[in-house]
Amino acid sequence: MAGLYLHIPFCKQACHYCNFHFSTSFKNKDAMVATLLHELRLQKEYLEGEPLETIYFGGGTPSLLSQRELDSIFEAIFKHYPIASQYIEVTLEANPDDLIPLKINELRSSPVNRLSIGVQSFSEADLRFMNRAHNASEALACIQNAQQAGFENLSVDLIYGSPTTSHHQWAENLLTLVSLKIPHLSCYCLTIEPKTALAHQVKKGAAKPVDDEHAAQQFEHLMAATEHAGYEHYEISNFALPGWHSRHNAAYWQGKKYLGIGPSAHSYNGHSRQWNVANNANYTRSIQEAGHIPFELEVLTPVQRYNEYVMTGLRTVWGCSLLKIKGLGFEAHFVEGVKAFLTDGTIEKEGDTYRLTKAGRFLADGIAAELFVG
Repeated sequence: MAGLYLHIPFCKQACHYCNFHFSTSFKNKDAMVATLLHELRLQKEYLEGEPLETIYFGGGTPSLLSQRELDSIFEAIFKHYPIASQYIEVTLEANPDDLIPLKINELRSSPVNRLSIGVQSFSEADLRFMNRAHNASEALACIQNAQQAGFENLSVDLIYGSPTTSHHQWAENLLTLVSLKIPHLSCYCLTIEPKTALAHQVKKGAAKPVDDEHAAQQFEHLMAATEHAGYEHYEISNFALPGWHSRHNAAYWQGKKYLGIGPSAHSYNGHSRQWNVANNANYTRSIQEAGHIPFELEVLTPVQRYNEYVMTGLRTVWGCSLLKIKGLGFEAHFVEGVKAFLTDGTIEKEGDTYRLTKAGRFLADGIAAELFVG
């Protein structure tokens, strides 16, 4: 089984914290959709016939696709790729301002059966600070409208750690989603990425930097509030009610194959990774004029495979298997390195499996880096 990711590189406006690849100009949107269809044809052998069990529209803002554009993409997918016989998870990322009732009904009539809604906060101050295109009332209304239209499988994104997000507001954000019985939450700490508007504002003193202690306290409240509400903290940033995990994202963390379509999209076939050029014009021109997908390729070394396994495995409730690490050839290195974290209580061991404790989750990246080879 494999996954398919499609990158839709358009947004109405640039969020101040975002470093993903996108354009705020829609003048070449038709050409981009045509190129995505072309790449779907060119890449149809990449997964070697493995049936798709998940399809994920990310971006950018996939909810900017028209019904006609979305239909054409699904037609190409179903024509060129085998589909798993059981339930297939089809996720589309959406912004609240796009999810008016008409749009929701269009999506409901399509193969999309899971919406990932970029709410980020129900606070007007937070949304202005982030330069989001929606307001708090739109954030709440779109969720309620999606539920009324029959979308059960909903995921909502929130951001914590912002200097504008008080502890009270953060608790209110979580309470709102728990009260709405949203089955899946993706909650990310605000990070200041290079070359973003937020990074520029912080450098100039126009915005406060992220306070690590403030963010850590909100992460601790996040873990406590979701656990109390019955959510499983199954990955550092992801929380799900029983049976509502993101199958697509879980496949990334579990090392399954996936194909990425679109500019900046990544693919993995078990032994190598490749990523398309992050430039709309170059991507479109190369495929449409030369029939060539502009990508870079990296064949993974044993060290890279081990490091990636540790990085992704420790982020999840499934942890890292010592048997798997032994098969990669780094058992001795891992066993020696993990001793300090077992002693300080940031990692726990159960049988063959090592996983982060609550105390270790906020330190996940640093702990993984200490266990890397090289």
